[in-house]
Amino acid sequence: MISAGSTIGIIGGGQLGRMLAIAAARLGYRTVILEPQADCPAAQVANEVITAAYDDHDALERLAELSDVITYEFENVPVDSAELLSETKSVFPPAEALKVSQDRVTEKRFLNKLGIQTAQWRVVENEVELEAALLAFGGKGILKTRRFGYDGKGQAKFSGVPGETAKAGFAAVGNAPSILEALVDFTHEISVIAARDEAGNIRVYDIAENVHKDGILASSTVPVSVSSTMAGLAADAARKLLEGLNYVGVLGMEFFALANGTLLANEFAPRVHNSGHWTEAACAVSQFEQHIRAITGLPLGDTRRHSDCVMENLIGDDIARVPEILKESGAVVHLYGKAEARPGRKMGHVTRITKRL
Repeated sequence: MISAGSTIGIIGGGQLGRMLAIAAARLGYRTVILEPQADCPAAQVANEVITAAYDDHDALERLAELSDVITYEFENVPVDSAELLSETKSVFPPAEALKVSQDRVTEKRFLNKLGIQTAQWRVVENEVELEAALLAFGGKGILKTRRFGYDGKGQAKFSGVPGETAKAGFAAVGNAPSILEALVDFTHEISVIAARDEAGNIRVYDIAENVHKDGILASSTVPVSVSSTMAGLAADAARKLLEGLNYVGVLGMEFFALANGTLLANEFAPRVHNSGHWTEAACAVSQFEQHIRAITGLPLGDTRRHSDCVMENLIGDDIARVPEILKESGAVVHLYGKAEARPGRKMGHVTRITKRL
C-alpha cells in the first residue's frame, strides 16, 4: 500500500488529471504532473508540474524520482514511456492496456478474443481494401483511423447514398491505416465505469445512458432505460476486460444497445471516463477517488448511488451559462480552469440531481 503523504505521478495535465489530483489530495497524497503545457488544468491543483513532452527521457526520469506510483489521464501516452517508467516504478493501468486501446484493430481483436461482441469490422490499409469492405457492408459504415482519433475526430461516415466514394472517405481520414466498422442500428448508447485493484477485486458503477452530439459526449443519465439484463451484460463485459488485461485502476467501456437485446462493445478507455463524471455528485466514492484507491492499494470504495442524476458537459460557449446553472437546485458544477472557450472544447460539467434514493 502507498501510504498517505506519498506522491502520485500523473502523465497528462488535462481535466481528468486535474480531477485525479483533487481526489488524491483528499486522500492525503501529493501529485506531480508531466505535461507539455505549463498552464494546464491540472497545474492549478497539483503540487508540482514537470513541463516537458511525454517522451522526454530526462522528464520521465524526474517523474520516476519524485513519484511512488505513476498513472495517466489519457490513452495516447507513448507506450515506450510507460514501459520505461515501469522499470523502476509501478505504473497503473499497465502498459498493455495502452497497447490494446491505442489501436482500434488491436482493441477489436482483443475484445472478440475475450468473447465480447462488437460490430462487424474490417482492416483498411488503402482505397482498394476500403471499397471491398464497403461492398461487404452494403455501402455503409464508419471509417476510423486505427490510432489517435477521439471525440469524433479521424472518422468518415458512409451512409450508402450516391456520390460517396472510397477515395474521398479515405482522404477524409488522411489516408491513414484505418478500420471500417459496420453501422449499427442501436436504440441506446450506454457505458460502464469499473475498477480493479492488484488483488483482483472489482467494483462496477451503475450503467449510464449517453447522448453524443457531433461525436462528443453531451450527457450521461443514470439510471438507464435499458433492461436490467442488458445492464448486467455490460457489467459482465467490463469484468472480463479488467481480468483479461490484468488491469489496475478505473476504466470506461462504451456499448451499443440493440432493439433485439444484443449488446455490442464500441470501445474502452484505460482511464477515468467522461461518462463517469456523474459519480462525483451521486456516489460516496467517485470514479476519481476509486482510481486513486486502486493504484495506491487502498480498499476499493462503495459504488452505490445515493441519487438519480444527469451529467451534462459544458462545451465551448456553454461556459457562459454557468451563472444561471448555479442558481439551480441540485446542480453540482465542476469547471476545469481553462482560460479560453473554443467550439468543441470541454470547459466543465454539471451534474443535476434528479431524485434522492
